[in-house]
Amino acid sequence: MSVPKELRYSKEHEWVKVEDGKIRIGITDFAQSELGDIVFVELPEVGDEVTVNEPFGSVESVKTVSELYAPVSGKIVEINEELNDSPEFVNESPYEKAWMIVVEPSNSGELDELLTAEQYEEMIKED
Repeated sequence: MSVPKELRYSKEHEWVKVEDGKIRIGITDFAQSELGDIVFVELPEVGDEVTVNEPFGSVESVKTVSELYAPVSGKIVEINEELNDSPEFVNESPYEKAWMIVVEPSNSGELDELLTAEQYEEMIKED
C-alpha cells in the first residue's frame, strides 16, 4: 500500500499536495483498493467552491458509489478531464495520473488539520 511521505491525508482517504499555493487533491491507494475497479468519476466544475469535509464529487466502482470529501475549502481552478475517459487511472495511478481537482485554498489553516503520512498509515492499519 503506497502512502507517499510528502503528501497530507484526510480521514476520508483523500490526499493533498501543496503546489505553489494551490492544492492538488485525489484519493489514496488504500481508498481505491477498498473500492475496487473504478468505472466512473464525477467531478465539479472549474470555478465551483468546495467546503472542507463536504462532498465535491463521487467515484463509482463495480461495488459501490462513494462520495469525495473536500479536505480543504476554496475555489476549484482545475479538474482532471482525463478521468472522464479513463476512470481506471484511479486504480492504476492514484497519486500521479488520477489527481482529481486543484483548489485555490480560502483557509490555509485547514491544512494543519490533515494527517501526516505516518498518522494516515496508523489510521488505515486500524480499518
